[in-house]
Amino acid sequence: MLETKFIRLATGIPGPVSQGLMARKEQLIADAFSIHVPVAIAEAQGALITDVDGNVFIDLAGGLGCMNVGHSHPEVVKAIQEAAAKFTHTDFSVVMYDSYLRLADRLVAMAPGAFPKKACFFNAGAEAVENAVKFARKFTGRRAIIALEGAFHGRTNLTMALTSKVKPYKEGFGPFAPEIYRVPAPYTYRRPEGMSEAEHITMCGDALERALVTMVAPSETAAIIVEPVQGEGGFVPLHPDYLKRVQAIARKHGILIIADEIQTGYGRTGTFFASEQLGLEPDLICVGKSIAAGLPLSGVIGRTEIMDAPGDSTIGGTYVGNPICCAAANAVLDVMEAEGLIARADEVGVVLRRRFAALAERLAATPGSRLHVGEVRGLGAMIGMEMVRDPGTREPAAAQVGQVMAKCISRGVIIVKCGIYGNVLRMLVPLMIPMDQLNEALDVVEQACSEVAEGR
Repeated sequence: MLETKFIRLATGIPGPVSQGLMARKEQLIADAFSIHVPVAIAEAQGALITDVDGNVFIDLAGGLGCMNVGHSHPEVVKAIQEAAAKFTHTDFSVVMYDSYLRLADRLVAMAPGAFPKKACFFNAGAEAVENAVKFARKFTGRRAIIALEGAFHGRTNLTMALTSKVKPYKEGFGPFAPEIYRVPAPYTYRRPEGMSEAEHITMCGDALERALVTMVAPSETAAIIVEPVQGEGGFVPLHPDYLKRVQAIARKHGILIIADEIQTGYGRTGTFFASEQLGLEPDLICVGKSIAAGLPLSGVIGRTEIMDAPGDSTIGGTYVGNPICCAAANAVLDVMEAEGLIARADEVGVVLRRRFAALAERLAATPGSRLHVGEVRGLGAMIGMEMVRDPGTREPAAAQVGQVMAKCISRGVIIVKCGIYGNVLRMLVPLMIPMDQLNEALDVVEQACSEVAEGR
């Protein structure tokens, strides 16, 4: 076993207290809510989580991308406490508050595109996507939405329709919202054999143009929705040439572009929005996850004329843009600026790429290896490592990835996966993680991968 400085295992995983709480969970909570790490948290700071048995984990999952500033950042905690002491709720549409306005002002200024913008806030990412679609439909007077293969946009009825992956998100939950059309995205690692990357990108652009002939008329298409880096789809960045083509097609036909930056936003990719470095100027941007350090908040930022298209009281909700969440969100922006976390994302990404490249060489040199690194990809700190059984056939190594994750968790590293085949290890590490903590966690990941590769 590795010697560790930050990971501390006082018991086996799970420990006795966590085992008791898991038993209660089985009695009280719907089975659909499965638990990835079979422990209960006691507290967390930065990139470290301590469970109720005193075990300390390094967190590479970051609350599924919500903790870019780290767990329990003192400035965020202070902002939450101060806001809660003043008032906890009014419903912004009944009595407004400055924290909402301040947050909108800051995000509008940071969003790409040299045109007037407005913003509004909701609770969850899926809500932001739903309302972006409402804005787009109301502004254009059109009903159809085009989404991409590999997309994930949420778990509500409309966002399930937009989401590509069937299991576990869609199977048995239909019928879904109508007027959703899907086209292929350039997943270049799994492009057809003999096809170049450039040809694959062109093929996907051609498919979009063909869809506007064979699936739905441009005059009936309100928007195309894209994740600049597909999250659940496998941390697949959309190539700038593809996005340029999408943008040209959309502009030609008066179709809006919705960028779902719920996972890619807030500095994770090395720019505040991933769209900035990919040459994309969306008409509407959805934000969430790290916006408020894990508190339930999301938002839509968009062109003023689009945001003003719906009539009075047609957009809203009782809890949307909660004042405590808005206070936390403003503190998050303050922390990101003060600590240089956007630049930090690139520094973290360099380490991840270097360590994963070395791991790829190590696994390739392992006699009879049962596990290989197929591709390392992503932007900034949003890095995914697609694992395969054989680099020649590119057969997905989903079962082996499950074994790697189980070993990591048992040794004090929280890690998650993604991908349409469930074979991509994804990094959603808090951007403020000290490099010695990151390297210690990656030591564990490397050891787990090596053991699985060797059949141990």
